[in-house]
Amino acid sequence: MAVAGVTSPDGKLGPILSGDCVGILAGGGPLPGQVAQAVAALGRRVFIVGFQDFAEPAVIGSWPHRYVRLAAAGEILSCLRAEGCRDLVLIGPVRRPSFSDLRPDAAGARIMARIGRALFSGDDGLLAAIVRVLGEEGFAIHGAHEFLSASVGRRGVLGRVRPDAGAQADIDRGRTVVDAIGRLDIGQGCVVQDGLVLAVEAMEGTDRMLLRAGECRQPGRPGGVLVKMLKPGQDRRADLPTIGPDTVRRAAQVGLRGIAFQAGATLLTDPDLCIAAADAAGLFLVGIDAEGEN
Repeated sequence: MAVAGVTSPDGKLGPILSGDCVGILAGGGPLPGQVAQAVAALGRRVFIVGFQDFAEPAVIGSWPHRYVRLAAAGEILSCLRAEGCRDLVLIGPVRRPSFSDLRPDAAGARIMARIGRALFSGDDGLLAAIVRVLGEEGFAIHGAHEFLSASVGRRGVLGRVRPDAGAQADIDRGRTVVDAIGRLDIGQGCVVQDGLVLAVEAMEGTDRMLLRAGECRQPGRPGGVLVKMLKPGQDRRADLPTIGPDTVRRAAQVGLRGIAFQAGATLLTDPDLCIAAADAAGLFLVGIDAEGEN
């Protein structure tokens, strides 16, 4: 039976939950732990399935959890059902393994067959197929943003530094580029310097893209701009664009002058530290709309 209007101790309305226990399918980074804290604040139990080699012990270790191989779908589903988890959250980056490294169990092989061609598509196509299959298995899938409303990046300039006219032109160019690669299900980000696209994000992720952008940086020109946005039509229940303090620091290290992210659709792993890191490095941090407004 769905529970409508679940209210946390701070008075904020939480997501509609189907049961007592919320399962978290956890990749890397700090967000799985933050979601667990938010779930607990709603008075619900938490059980975390940590993907082996990706989930971080320091993040999930204090919560009821179990480490499972990525393709061991039978073990994952059994754990969740044994704990009474009907609500699920998928959160944290996971590097897509090669097909030969998956080694699925019997249930995993059946689920892979149901996912079909999406196994070989971009991340959004694959994640959408996974969400669909989990729904068919009887789970309700929630986005991390439903629990972490305070971490969703807002529109406008965060911090002390504002983009100038040149940076704004690069943001506009980046918005167009990310929209184009997003429609092809390639990535969620790019780096633009003075109108020149230095790098686009593919399966390597933001950090490695930033390294490539630093190697391609054009001398004698203002630093480039990182733009991160949702792919057009992307399901917000999985793989929202994410920025953390380390993202800001890496952007500064490779000579960028700012970061623009889609407001209302990007998670900041620690908003205060992100802003502090941007201010310390002299970078701007700005939330933009997908349609062209800052």
